[in-house]
Amino acid sequence: MEIARFIFLTALKTLGLVFLGLLAAKAVSGLRGEEQGKGLTWLQRSLYALLLGLVVLSAYNLGNDVAAANYAWASQRSLAPFQYGKAYSNALRAVELRPGVIQYWETLADAKFAQHQFASLVADLPVLLALGGGRLNEGFGFRLASSYYFLAQYDKVIPLTEQMIQANRDYAAPYVLLGYAFVAQKKFPEAERTFLAVLQKFPDQQAAVEGLAHVYFLTGNKAGAQGVLTETAKYSFSAEARQRFEALKALYAQ
Repeated sequence: MEIARFIFLTALKTLGLVFLGLLAAKAVSGLRGEEQGKGLTWLQRSLYALLLGLVVLSAYNLGNDVAAANYAWASQRSLAPFQYGKAYSNALRAVELRPGVIQYWETLADAKFAQHQFASLVADLPVLLALGGGRLNEGFGFRLASSYYFLAQYDKVIPLTEQMIQANRDYAAPYVLLGYAFVAQKKFPEAERTFLAVLQKFPDQQAAVEGLAHVYFLTGNKAGAQGVLTETAKYSFSAEARQRFEALKALYAQ
């Protein structure tokens, strides 16, 4: 959808540029016709220079629009094959060319998060808020909350994830991150309630299963930890997840 919108807007700008160029050519041609055998007046030369300057400026801006979009797309494509350095440099170039476009800042945030540049991502928050009218999209909001978590700023993780849960109760990731933030703060009752809440909606959420089992283990309830992992037999999990559960059961049995 974003690509189609960009192509549409770029086409409109291109048509406008072509129209402006034709207008300039026609104006100059008319002036020359009226002034046969005479030199152009100062006013006529100024008008010609102004129109030519507008055409050149419009072409330059259009070129920057296209270049910035290409850098952003290249950055997104580089994330999938784990070419994080390339993704970062392309996203940074897009922001440099068009610092007022929020989508390019979000692309840069993706690259920074992939490279574990959590402090740098957090530092960009004022720009994202300014460009987004004080609001954050769901994807950036979760990456921001995750960055706070990895920076051990749990007091900032909790209100942000709670806000995301209020906005979308069917999005499992904020529940899980909130639960782990409570665990890090040793708020085990709150963590237990959070993991139970997400598992009621998504019983096959692996991170929530492990989080709840870990809470029980940390509070000395080894039987509860074992029980949570045993309950996973009722649900569909990957072979890798089941291996992980068995390893945890062995650990908690010690």
